[in-house]
Amino acid sequence: MHRSGEQRHDVTQTFGHDSDLSFVPFGVELTDVEQSAIAALPAGSALLLVRSGALAGARYLLDTDVTTVGRHPEADIFFDDVTVSRRHAEITRNGSTFEIIDQRSLNGTYVNGERVDRSVLVDGSELRVGKFRLNFFVSPVDRPAANA
Repeated sequence: MHRSGEQRHDVTQTFGHDSDLSFVPFGVELTDVEQSAIAALPAGSALLLVRSGALAGARYLLDTDVTTVGRHPEADIFFDDVTVSRRHAEITRNGSTFEIIDQRSLNGTYVNGERVDRSVLVDGSELRVGKFRLNFFVSPVDRPAANA
C-alpha cells in the first residue's frame, strides 16, 4: 500500500521479444529492428548488415543462389568506393549454407579478420569488403539448434 493509503499496482511492463539471440557473437550489438529482421528471415535466406562505411545501417537480403558484391553498378550489392573491386566477391547459397568467394579483388575479402579466398559463413560472421564491415546472419529456421 502506498503511504497515501492508496493501493499501488506494479505496472512495470517488459517490451521486446523472446528471440533466441545466443547465436550473436560477443561484441555484436543488434538494434530491435535488426533483431526483428533476422527473426523474420524465411528458410533458405540470410541477411547482411552493413556496420561501417558510407552505407552503415543498410541491410541486404540474401535469397538467391549467387549474390555479387562489388563496385560495378550491376553488382547485386553495390559499394561505390575505390577500396572495393568492380567484381569483388560472390556469396553463394547451397541449401542453407552460404559461402563467400573472393573474385581476385585487389584489397581482399576478410572473414572474422582473416583474408580468405573462400569461406563458409556462420551466424555473426564479420565480413570486410574494402572499407565496408558487415555481419552475416542466417534464417533462424536454418540454424543447427533449430533443427535439433
